[in-house]
Amino acid sequence: MRIHHVAGITLALFVTACSPPPAGTSAGIPCVNASAAHHAYVVVEHMSGAAIQRCVGFDGAAIDGQALMDQSGVQYMAHKLSSGKAVCQVDNEPPQVTECFPQNKPYWALFLETRRVWAGSTTGFTEASLHDGDALGWHYVAATDTSPAPPPLARPLPGGSA
Repeated sequence: MRIHHVAGITLALFVTACSPPPAGTSAGIPCVNASAAHHAYVVVEHMSGAAIQRCVGFDGAAIDGQALMDQSGVQYMAHKLSSGKAVCQVDNEPPQVTECFPQNKPYWALFLETRRVWAGSTTGFTEASLHDGDALGWHYVAATDTSPAPPPLARPLPGGSA
């Protein structure tokens, strides 16, 4: 009886591990509105090197960076400036924010991915316009890093563009 019980648990674990991801995800990557015609991504790389990705489906020709961040479910805190918004915290890094740009402290570098190539953003995230397969990328880097590397490339949904 004990052998049958262990075999049943092993089979259940095997079936769970080998099952396709649930609808609305791509290999474990959550996607809001996955059935939409187009998809854009948010990629976040922490200073530790840990990275996360989220996907947002949209039906229009483009989605702005503010809407992408808001719909992605990625936690962030932004500070309003006269020229737009600056991001002080993403995915709870840094853990506490008392000042958005403290001198000699790490900062969030912003990148835009188009056609599977990252480029440093020349605008704030709220001004970014992303099209099907594009990504908004954040990399938390040391204050001394004047040429930060971009986060990992977005992993598009199967059958999606990019």
